[in-house]
Amino acid sequence: MRLLDVLLRRPLAALLVAAMGAAAVAQTPQDASAYAGVAQAVAGMDDVQSVVVLQRGQPVYEFHRDAAAGQPLGVQSIDKSVLSTLVGIAIGQGRIAGVDQPVLALVPEWAPLNPDPRAAAITLRHLLTLSSGFDTSVRTGTSARDAWARPLLAEPGQRFAYDNAMVPLLRAIVEKATGVPLLDYARRELAEPLGVGGFDARQGLKLRTVDMARLGQLYLDKGAWKGRQLLPQDYVLAATQPQVAGGPPLSFPYGFGWWVIPSKLERQTFMAAGFGGQFIWVYAPLELVVAIQSTVSGASNERGQALQLIRGPIFAAAQKRAAMP
Repeated sequence: MRLLDVLLRRPLAALLVAAMGAAAVAQTPQDASAYAGVAQAVAGMDDVQSVVVLQRGQPVYEFHRDAAAGQPLGVQSIDKSVLSTLVGIAIGQGRIAGVDQPVLALVPEWAPLNPDPRAAAITLRHLLTLSSGFDTSVRTGTSARDAWARPLLAEPGQRFAYDNAMVPLLRAIVEKATGVPLLDYARRELAEPLGVGGFDARQGLKLRTVDMARLGQLYLDKGAWKGRQLLPQDYVLAATQPQVAGGPPLSFPYGFGWWVIPSKLERQTFMAAGFGGQFIWVYAPLELVVAIQSTVSGASNERGQALQLIRGPIFAAAQKRAAMP
């Protein structure tokens, strides 16, 4: 019997399909019909471990390989998007004046660490847009102090350079501004309101795929969650619009911790991305949020199966579902 026939025989409750040791879930017969092509495509994409699709604010499709549904997995550089969110929350609470506040106004004890006078001009905006001017080839590990002490290669704001040291820098800034350990602040102000159950940041940020999807939905809804404004709407809109031209590794414009795909749409497509195929993809015209977690390896990064799945079968399925009642 064809997969679609099996799905359409099920009632309106959640629909399960067992295949190749994995589980695919659609919520209604309409969802199952629209997303049948996704189920077929993902079965042949071994790198893709977990998929959650929300449309019109509702779950419409899930896929979990090897029963990984409830397991938090490493999200790689999506931690930059999460940190940007925490900065936005702190701004909304008045703990940070705004993105144009100089970093040294928040952490004055860093001033002696870097003798370059240009360091005094670095703002939160520069950190969030990866345009601080620091030499990103200098390895700093998890030390914010070492990251701030790096030499500058350009004036702040003039040069985009992908910078993993944004993570310890923003972590330290949020902790200083809020007076709360970052993990506690993130759990209280973000994870608990969103119902994020897999939040783990002890050895790099780990989330469940459904938690990633909820973060995308928060941004699609301009910072609101179940009637509560978790972070300022103007911050969300600025974060997901091009702030700088961007560059490698994705070569798209960059907002505040989010990549932006240029278009003539009123709200452009934006995404959080991590090495190996970790994505939160948001397409406002279809009210579409896609979260995908993949095997982390150089090979999976090169194959790009997650991005192929989003741009091909998932986007086609979302268009089909949007046309249904």
